[in-house]
Amino acid sequence: MSGTKDFDAAFEQAASEKQAKDNVSKLDEREQRGVRPQARCQGEGDPSGQLVRQFVRPFVWRDPSTMPRRDWVYGRHLIRKFVSATFAPGGVGKSALVLAEAMAMASGKALLGTMPRERLRVGYWNGEDPFEETQRRALAACLLHDLGPDDLEGWLHLGSGREDELAIAEQTPSGATILEPNVEAVIETIRALRLDVVIIDPFVSSHRVTENDNNAIDLVAKRWAKIADMTNVAIDLVHHTRKTNGAETTVEDGRGAVALLNAARSARVLNAMSKAERGLAGVKATEAYFRVENGKANLAPPAEGADWFQVASIDLGNGEGSEPSDNVGAVRVWKWPDPFDGVTAADLLAVQKEIDGGEWREYHTAVDWAGKAVAKVLGLKLDEKADKQKAKDLLATWIKTGALICVPGKDERSRPRPLIEVGKWAEVV
Repeated sequence: MSGTKDFDAAFEQAASEKQAKDNVSKLDEREQRGVRPQARCQGEGDPSGQLVRQFVRPFVWRDPSTMPRRDWVYGRHLIRKFVSATFAPGGVGKSALVLAEAMAMASGKALLGTMPRERLRVGYWNGEDPFEETQRRALAACLLHDLGPDDLEGWLHLGSGREDELAIAEQTPSGATILEPNVEAVIETIRALRLDVVIIDPFVSSHRVTENDNNAIDLVAKRWAKIADMTNVAIDLVHHTRKTNGAETTVEDGRGAVALLNAARSARVLNAMSKAERGLAGVKATEAYFRVENGKANLAPPAEGADWFQVASIDLGNGEGSEPSDNVGAVRVWKWPDPFDGVTAADLLAVQKEIDGGEWREYHTAVDWAGKAVAKVLGLKLDEKADKQKAKDLLATWIKTGALICVPGKDERSRPRPLIEVGKWAEVV
């Protein structure tokens, strides 16, 4: 555009001019000392046969406000020119999650609560399942999120490792080797389809090198990063985690070498809802829930808390005669229950009246715990974990806001114990 200065071009030109001046100065200095440059034969001192080019350039000042912003395309996980990683144990819902995210980006809709910066062309490749199974998952997500052909056709592209193998490196007797023709095919596909995002699920299916070899995995991960840089796409590499024997899974639990985690600019981990969390949330044991946390976001500020999702079972309606339909998992956002759902100012006033004049304790282990007054008014069952947690949360919030207050008191043995009394009375219109 005529009124816009190309700052990148100006930067490159200034750097080139300064580099040329420095080179001339160095040449003049060497010639004055009687030192003449010597040519090296290809391969001399370099087993690869390629001479190392100048690998740094002179710094040239530029106005910081003219620097292009990092090009995040989906939340703070996917960014153009970089590799991101998604880690998860088997069976949690990682494939359903990344496919739903692909569909959100392709449709330009906030299907999972995150609005893409713009409508994006996405390539999702599943290296483990048949193409038809990936189609089933996509169609289940369409039914769940009310998507039609206009939302996805021309924007979403699917692939299967069963039909189109995708291996960009292999292990040879001399070590890990990049398969350049396959890399070129990947780049050509990205450019031909004008993709903005590529999702590889799982990462292990994109290579044939030793998984525990850090050097080999580093080679593969960095080649994916180079592909991202060359094609200006964001790449998400989905990776399995090792067994943790019931312990919480972190991004450091990725199976095999840690080189993939080191190469990623954003890494997140999925964990299934634990038995204890199910009790607190009050959900059925037969329902599938998981949370996602960003364990390494070195280009983004830390996220507050975790995002929760549910894997819903969707009936495709493809039954025939006595044969039932396929039920396929599709991901949707799930919110942790709010203790104040359904609680009104009139409920608070009723709790205050129940507490007023009594000797109620703050701690839930006490016989006269104030939470019992809360449960009585709201009809909660304290023998159920979810209801007991709700009483705890309500009581803590009302104490924090001053509706209830802690005052010095004594127990039956005259030992100091805090008591709960009414603070500021609720106003009910």
